[in-house]
This record gives sequence, structure tokens and C-alpha cells, in this order.
Amino acid sequence: MDSEVKSESKIIGWREWVSMPNLGLVAIKGKVDTGAKTSSLHAFDIALEKKGAKTYVNFKVHPIQGDFTVVVSCRAPLVDIRSVTDSGGHKEDRYVIRTTMVLANIKKKIELTLSNRETMKFRMLIGRAALKHFYIDPTQSYLAGKTIKQKRFIKEVKAMRGKA
Repeated sequence: MDSEVKSESKIIGWREWVSMPNLGLVAIKGKVDTGAKTSSLHAFDIALEKKGAKTYVNFKVHPIQGDFTVVVSCRAPLVDIRSVTDSGGHKEDRYVIRTTMVLANIKKKIELTLSNRETMKFRMLIGRAALKHFYIDPTQSYLAGKTIKQKRFIKEVKAMRGKA
């Protein structure tokens, strides 16, 4: 397998730390989901806002699993509204945005559907379209590691929890 891996490709695990700087998301755990074409992000308080000819989506994210005290407010241009079938077979219309994802020090423009995932274990699913140039080792986790900013953010969140 090693001889087949292209030099510009990276091996990642089935779950990884991701950042999306354009949304103000420093660190969020993403689960690789090769069954989904488009990536999905946990979002709540979703509202559309018209500004001239453009439509924006305002939404909030709980970036840390199991922690509803950390809230990041986000805003992005609306790209599309798509009918998505979830893993339970239910169809739902979802807003689609485009943003930059950083994974394993690789920056990629990706599309994200917005969905309330608060009952799900992972706040983000990383779909096939975002996985070009990545090979997935399903036996490993967090092969890409964390950036200094991600480590600092996680440390701050843990410190806040300790004070509560």
C-alpha cells in the first residue's frame, strides 16, 4: 500500500480534528463518512438573511461534543438548498454553504450541509467530496494530530469546565 500512496496524499484516521477558519471554528471533531457525498456540520438557530442580491445563512455551532456551553456564531453565503436522505432514510431539505476546511495541514474548499446533530456523537461528518487526496485508515484515529491553535482552544475549554 505505501508504494501506492501519492506524495501529495495524506493518510488520515476514521475521525480527525478539523478547523474551518472562515466560520471561526478552531477545532471540531469530524468523522469520515465515505457513505455521504457532501460533508455535514452541526448547526442550530439557523436563519436566512437577505443582503442585496445575496442570501446568507446565520447559525450557531456547539463545536465540542457533549458540551453545550461553548457556542460559535457563524455566517456564510447560501450556496444551495438540497434534499438529503439521512442514515435513517428520512428526507430533509438542508441549507448548503461553502467554506475552507483545514485537515492534516491541507486547506480545501468544501460544501457543507447544515443540520442539527446535537443527538449525534460527532458534530461534523466529512463526506467523500472533501476527501480527495486523503487515504483513510479505518483502524486509526487522529493521525493528523492537532494544530497549536486547536490544542490551545481545547485547553481553554477544559479550563472553563474546571471552573464551572
